Amino acid sequence: MTGIIAMNIHTAKPDSKPHESQVAGWTLQEVDVVGSTNFFAAKLSAWHAVRADTQTAGRGRFQRSWVSDAGGLWLSAVVPVDPDRQRWEALPLVAGLALIESLKKIGINSARLRWPNDIMVNERKLAGLLVDNFTPKLAVIGIGVNVTNHPDEHDETLKTTTTRLADLVPHPPSLAVLTATILVELRSAITSLANAGFGGLHPQINKLWGEKRRVSIDLDGVKRSGLFMGVDDCGRLLLQDEVLRTTALEPHQVRLLREI
Repeated sequence: MTGIIAMNIHTAKPDSKPHESQVAGWTLQEVDVVGSTNFFAAKLSAWHAVRADTQTAGRGRFQRSWVSDAGGLWLSAVVPVDPDRQRWEALPLVAGLALIESLKKIGINSARLRWPNDIMVNERKLAGLLVDNFTPKLAVIGIGVNVTNHPDEHDETLKTTTTRLADLVPHPPSLAVLTATILVELRSAITSLANAGFGGLHPQINKLWGEKRRVSIDLDGVKRSGLFMGVDDCGRLLLQDEVLRTTALEPHQVRLLREI
């Protein structure tokens, strides 16, 4: 998964036996402990999802490890994808839109996107996403949200870089309510992507970045900096340099982005 990146917090254990239910048009499997919800979901079909109380091998982009302690939402959802790869390369951004819309429904109106897969409140990370393609026609969208968990107890460096729903609203929703809210918004966003393509969602997504920020970018060893200008209608990152020249970068080109 993505989200609050740090370290594994448990010794690896076998996945626990799931409990299955129907939630908002999805078949949801819930487990106590799992290695990775994305890996667990890899064997599921479209419109299935899995939620775990904890992960023993949570991960972010480029296989970075991720604290997934009890009290957080660790959710993976399986969606169908079109053979047209370009249409689906911006799937992390579409999932980010769905997650922010879900947060608005529970009273979080200040959340913003940080390219490509982080959900921020001010300068602290609240949630994150990771999209995996284990098979050609399916994508697994991993979602992690800090709710009442305490990631900083497992890694002190997270104390100044993360936040939780419990820090932002007096009464955070239960994990069941949050799961259902996210699954509703996610299905709506994926349906819109399938029907209208990324161009139909592109204007909404570009409103979610907050104020323009200077960024430093690692293009797999080549460093560049400039002003982050959002994304184009193909989901490519737009970087404006000192002479106001804008370059469009494919998501796979950018290994790391830092706001400066």
